[in-house]
Amino acid sequence: MRANLATRLSDPNRGVYFVGTTPPRAEVAEMDMHIIADKLLQRLTSIDYDGLVVYDIQDESSRTSTPRPFPFKATYDSRIYSSVLTQKSNHPTITYKSVSARSEQEFNQWLEQAWTEYGIRNVVLVGSPSSSGTIKLPLKDAYKALESHERSFNLGGVAIAERHAKKGDEHLRMQQKSIDGCNFFITQAVYDADATIDLLQQYAALCKEQGVKANRVILTFTPCGSQKTLDFMQWLGIATPSAISTRILDAEDSLAESIHICEENLQKILNYCLSLEIPLGLNIESLTNRKEEIDASIKLFKLLKATLDLNLAKRT
Repeated sequence: MRANLATRLSDPNRGVYFVGTTPPRAEVAEMDMHIIADKLLQRLTSIDYDGLVVYDIQDESSRTSTPRPFPFKATYDSRIYSSVLTQKSNHPTITYKSVSARSEQEFNQWLEQAWTEYGIRNVVLVGSPSSSGTIKLPLKDAYKALESHERSFNLGGVAIAERHAKKGDEHLRMQQKSIDGCNFFITQAVYDADATIDLLQQYAALCKEQGVKANRVILTFTPCGSQKTLDFMQWLGIATPSAISTRILDAEDSLAESIHICEENLQKILNYCLSLEIPLGLNIESLTNRKEEIDASIKLFKLLKATLDLNLAKRT
């Protein structure tokens, strides 16, 4: 196993770099699940990454009345796929877990099994996608349960710039999540650089005001090569300003254009935020299983990692 992930995340002098992925569909045979994992890791042999982020895919239809562009299909338990990827890659994983559908007792059982049976050490807990659904365990209560659990997980939280743009309080949520035990944050995919800049600036100001160190923020980026992918991004709540959407769709090569946009957005964020004493990182994902977009995510990883590394080197 590579160096302890919690140690790498807590080092403010270096970037951290992840690849985001989703577990295969639950209907896939176990042997095929392993083949899918092998194919993913084969694609990653050309890049220098610190670990993988494995999402817990839930049916979020309660969050919006807009039809889902891609049909929801249940997937393997995120613990299972995280364990498989860790064993095959010798890289740590950050495992997402949606907590709202389970009771506290069930959640505690999930945590114990995650630790003992699957070797999970790094988790990001996610609350209900909507306040209108049945919530058996609120996120706040899940944090309390994790804090009192005998296993010492490395806990991360979600940071959503789009929510900050609407409500103006995401920096307060981040600080409260830090108090509740979160040691790092992973953002939703960034296509609106200004919203992310505003969130980071206010989070940094709040940390300075309270005399505490800011936790690491891992910025997520994803390529977009079609109208359907763009529709899916917007369905997920990823803000895509109209000028950005038009630029992608009108380009001769939409995927290549989206990569250029992500590079520009990261550089803009760094121009405004690198001096804020917030340790940064990157998480590169593909939102679809289209080969073109998966290959583009590898190109995007290389480009954005080089961009962040260069900016960090200039700072020092």
